Amino acid sequence: PPKNSKPKAENIDAFVRMVLADAGVANDRMTDFLYRDRKDLAVYAKAVFGLALDTEKKTEKRDMLLQNIEQFLVQDDENQTARLDLGNGGYWWWWYGSEIEAHAFYLKLLARVKPTSPEASGLVKFLLNNRKNSTWWTSTRDTAYCIEAMADYIKATGENTPDMSVDILLDGQVKKSVKITADNLFSFDGTLEMEGAAIKAGGHEITIRRSGKGPVYANVYSTNFTLEDRITRAGLEVKVDRAYFRLVQREDASALVSGARGQAIDQKTLKYDRVPIKDGEVLKSGEIVEVELTLESKNDYEYLIFEDLKPAGFEAEDVRSGYTWEGLGAYREFRDNRVCFFVRALPLGKHNLSYRLRAEIPGKFSALPARATGMYAPELRANSDELKIGVKD
Repeated sequence: PPKNSKPKAENIDAFVRMVLADAGVANDRMTDFLYRDRKDLAVYAKAVFGLALDTEKKTEKRDMLLQNIEQFLVQDDENQTARLDLGNGGYWWWWYGSEIEAHAFYLKLLARVKPTSPEASGLVKFLLNNRKNSTWWTSTRDTAYCIEAMADYIKATGENTPDMSVDILLDGQVKKSVKITADNLFSFDGTLEMEGAAIKAGGHEITIRRSGKGPVYANVYSTNFTLEDRITRAGLEVKVDRAYFRLVQREDASALVSGARGQAIDQKTLKYDRVPIKDGEVLKSGEIVEVELTLESKNDYEYLIFEDLKPAGFEAEDVRSGYTWEGLGAYREFRDNRVCFFVRALPLGKHNLSYRLRAEIPGKFSALPARATGMYAPELRANSDELKIGVKD
């Protein structure tokens, strides 16, 4: 920019600089101006400025921009994804507040600088997992950027020209073999299904063996019926944990309220302390229990149902179904043997759902695991631990 025309570089300047660099227009003053104020740029703008620096072969400055961006990088080794924790602070309506586009331009930068890094492959998987509308993201604009970034990545890694053979082995025996080349990259049969008598009782080892050139991406889905006592929790993309709390009433709880003449009146209120209930603990009939479900999601998902199976001998304190806005908003439905939460949108991160039970009938009971299921993606499943609990008069 002309001297003294701006006191500080803005996000749009980074985008303009990238466009000029792509067109072969050099402007060292503008580059230095942006580099000076790089810490104040949005992560999206840092990525596009990094692309401009790479185009102009300013590798030292480019690598510094990469380090700045990596401060926001979150890698999840469990499901092999990487994402940027942007914390947009409410500026999603500005172009540089789009999380999808920011991830796409960061991927474009990684495709140029370090395409074979775990950050790049993790970012691809995260973007694929977070398509909002099956085959596209949120708009034609961010979808175009994502496809463009993934095309750059595929070309840079050589994934568009594989030449390999892949074998799937179960306990050392080959169950399926397939040849993958550039000609059948999008049409080869890469699914192996096994069920019933084909899988014997006991432990098994699945091996995927590759020979030749090219990466292999694999998912394993297992559905089984178990007779084990004390069922343990399971889940990957979505997890659900459950905790029981005994509600102990506070005897001295009070609050100031306004009287008829506006005076302050100290009035007794009903307040509880939450005491965690351990596995196998016995409660007295009439005691109130708060059930808390903690949901952890690795991606943004839509239309899930969380079902918590009530232990026999307990009944829900509330019997009216309807929407609840405590914690994560959901439609809560009370049924004879369970409480269901229908969640329209489950954002990435941890969230809570809760409801209350009352201990009634004496005995020893099993609280079977709470379950999470994708209503339109049944392969998305999780369950909590089982809990043993008792009731006495």
